[in-house]
Amino acid sequence: MSQALPVPPTDPSDALADLSDIALLRLRARVAAELKRRGLALNVGQVAENLAIALYNATPGRPNLQPAPTGTQNVDALSRRGDRYSIKGVLDARKTGTVYPDRDDREKQLFEYLIVVRIDSDWQLLAIYEFDWKTFCEVRSWDSRMNAWYVGLAAKTLSRATLFTPQPG
Repeated sequence: MSQALPVPPTDPSDALADLSDIALLRLRARVAAELKRRGLALNVGQVAENLAIALYNATPGRPNLQPAPTGTQNVDALSRRGDRYSIKGVLDARKTGTVYPDRDDREKQLFEYLIVVRIDSDWQLLAIYEFDWKTFCEVRSWDSRMNAWYVGLAAKTLSRATLFTPQPG
């Protein structure tokens, strides 16, 4: 007598290709609404902030971080010591998002640390790069169109940062 083999569960994303354009858009809207209802991150920047704060808080020797108040310019997290952290999420870009300078003093220190969070196409953490303010000033570039700073993500630039990688498991 033969025995039935268990059928592995299917990934719901496997059926996405079969959806019509309008059905896919409606599904996206429903997923966004459910994410919002649950208080989950809706974009790369929010995911990056959550991943960075979680990794720092779970890593011995790293400061515990808490989210900065909503609307705080260039600062996304604060340490108990009062250090300010700007967090930039990167999915498939070659540079970070922008860091807007102070309107009156372009060289004014805006934060103590810049954290660059690299995630993959499944929004899983690949690596975190931490730049202190001095190093940020040395590696930053000016975007004249945006009137703001950014950091290019070349290997030479990233080698100047402190690297953190997620622990497997």
